[in-house]
Amino acid sequence: MSFIGFPISAMIYIAMFIIIYFSKKRINIFENKLLIGIMILNFVGLLLELGCYWSVIDINKFSMLKMIILKTYIVYIFTFNLALNIYIFILTNKNYNSVNFDAKKQFKKYFIFSIVPYIIFIYLVYILPIYIYNFDGYYYTYGPSINILFVISGIQILIWFIKSIISIIRNKKKNKQQIAILVVTLLLGTIGSFTQFVDKRVLILTSLHSIMLVILYFFIENPDVKMIEQLNIAKETAEKANRAKSDFLSSMSHEIRTPLNAIVGFSDCIINANSLEEAKDNAKDVVTASNTLLEIVNGILDISKIEAGKLELVETDYDIKKLLNDVIKLIRVRIGDKPLDFKVNIAEDLPQVLYGDHTNVKKIMINLLTNAVKYTDQGWISLDVKCVKVNDQICRLIVSVKDSGRGIKKEDIAKLFTKFQRVDEDRNTTIEGTGLGLAITKQLVKMMNGNIVVNSVYGEGSEFTVAIDQRLSLAKIETEKEEVTDYNLDLTGKKILIVDDNKLNIKVAEKILSKYNPTIDSCESGFECLEKVKLNNYDLILLDDMMPKMRGSEVLVKLKENPNFSTPVIMLTANAINGMEEQYLNKGFNGYLSKPIEKDKLFSILKKYLTTTKNDISNNTEAVLKEATAGNMNDNKKDINYLKENGINIDASLELLGDVATYNEILKEYVNGINEKITNLTNFKNNNDMENYAILVHSLKSESRYLGFDKLADICLQHELKSKENDSTYVNNNFNILLTELNNILKIVKQYLN
Repeated sequence: MSFIGFPISAMIYIAMFIIIYFSKKRINIFENKLLIGIMILNFVGLLLELGCYWSVIDINKFSMLKMIILKTYIVYIFTFNLALNIYIFILTNKNYNSVNFDAKKQFKKYFIFSIVPYIIFIYLVYILPIYIYNFDGYYYTYGPSINILFVISGIQILIWFIKSIISIIRNKKKNKQQIAILVVTLLLGTIGSFTQFVDKRVLILTSLHSIMLVILYFFIENPDVKMIEQLNIAKETAEKANRAKSDFLSSMSHEIRTPLNAIVGFSDCIINANSLEEAKDNAKDVVTASNTLLEIVNGILDISKIEAGKLELVETDYDIKKLLNDVIKLIRVRIGDKPLDFKVNIAEDLPQVLYGDHTNVKKIMINLLTNAVKYTDQGWISLDVKCVKVNDQICRLIVSVKDSGRGIKKEDIAKLFTKFQRVDEDRNTTIEGTGLGLAITKQLVKMMNGNIVVNSVYGEGSEFTVAIDQRLSLAKIETEKEEVTDYNLDLTGKKILIVDDNKLNIKVAEKILSKYNPTIDSCESGFECLEKVKLNNYDLILLDDMMPKMRGSEVLVKLKENPNFSTPVIMLTANAINGMEEQYLNKGFNGYLSKPIEKDKLFSILKKYLTTTKNDISNNTEAVLKEATAGNMNDNKKDINYLKENGINIDASLELLGDVATYNEILKEYVNGINEKITNLTNFKNNNDMENYAILVHSLKSESRYLGFDKLADICLQHELKSKENDSTYVNNNFNILLTELNNILKIVKQYLN
């Protein structure tokens, strides 16, 4: 009983310490919380130790309760040692005090690792016997439970010292003082444990635990010390961010200036050219430098969108073989005069149609192949594409790009996917690039839940393999005609309005359009556009979106408030980020052109909306009604031409249904039943009944596909897939898009049926 003052004093001190800690402001970091948690555990241990003093007095009274207290105190000692062990492992971790170190995550890892032996120990303590020995009025416990405790505690102490010494050697200067204090503290605990082991009458171990914790708190977990550490970490983070920004600006300054200097220089040469041929040669160099500059800017936009979490995957049905054909054509052009053999091996069992983000799948392939072309001076590059069927719905697309080029050093492979990082700079100084291509590729593959693997032998070549899961699709995609190379088109008599707040953009568009001989008008604001449309009849409007006061999207809404407005409106914008075309089409635009204008796409739009045939009829509602009244709509050929002009895939429908009479009969049934379908779809949506919604929208998709309403069928397919996944958020957010397209179809169909 002479030692009872130790636990009482320690308990009072620890209780006061805990109260003061929780009553003051503190830094909310995990290590602090962990140490305070161990202090609370120590307070419980001190209570148990007082219980042990009571238990050994007349052990026969309340023997069961007293035996539980004695064994629970043994469990406390092991628990304390385990908790302190985990704390030491966190504190001596090689990454401790680094910016990305997560103490809580490390605690969970160590705790999970320790939980099984901890449970086994508790079980042994409570089932093995414990004995009490009375030596001349001094009581102490012994037996198997006590022996196990001393053995395990000895092992734990040994681990503490080994871990601390290794940490001191490894860290050298960093954290050396901190770990030295830890060693001194552990030494104090070791002396107390050894003293109690030698002379079991000296019960000071739990009180020494309290002293150890107080030392650790004031010298290691002190709030002021921690605040300084946090400030240092914040400073280090800020300095890294500042260096990254400086590196970024330096890289971009160099990369952007190179093509800009070429553009300025060759433009000056065009002005001073002595002949047309010389001017054309210089113009070609301007175009090449402009494409390089555009590629750099697109890369910066892509990586910034990815890092901001704003790049979304836009998934649709696509023809994988057509996509591969486009990629192969592009890479053959980039190979140019290089003495390279381009080998292509595409698996015969590759599905015709897949469902995924084909734009980014294409970008991944182009980035890998472009790199292979850049870093291979002679020899060969190869593209291998195959698929593995994961299940009835998923196909794993495996793309492998190999080359016989320069190869990559083993130590540089880890740097490949770092932004603005180019490996082996001394060998590759003549190769253009920002170092963004592979960084973008890695992020895109990651977004698609895929994987990318690199194998390379320095000086012999490299292999990049990408595996991406794509959904199998049963949709039929009409094979597109060969790319148009003849741009002869006479638009004499057609009137086009260009709306853009940038005069230079208007001038460029006028130049490109002028060779087709239309009448061109222009304006620089949305308000001016609305006024011009009131006073003039235009055959086509090219409308910019990002304009002050009134955006192009708002102008379109105003234009469509007039029920007689039927002029095709094409979005002409520099907002060329992936997925924007679909967004603009869903807003009601008839088409989409990105800046700089691609002549192929412009030609396709002009041909679609401004060329007429002998059987062409006006889109104007009044004209259609007049013809119907006069009995001019009995000619079925003229009727189906009207449907073609409004985007209905009538040819595919007639292949399925056989003749126009059958088509008309089914079309009338479609119109008669559509109101009921809309009502039911709305009710299912509002009641969150995704099961029935999926069934009904599937039916609507099939009927729409039969009748040639391809765009509506594609929208229905998206709703079907999402509702099957019980994604009511998507259905609610995109329901108006479905209704808008459905209403557009109904207007066309009702005019056709009169």
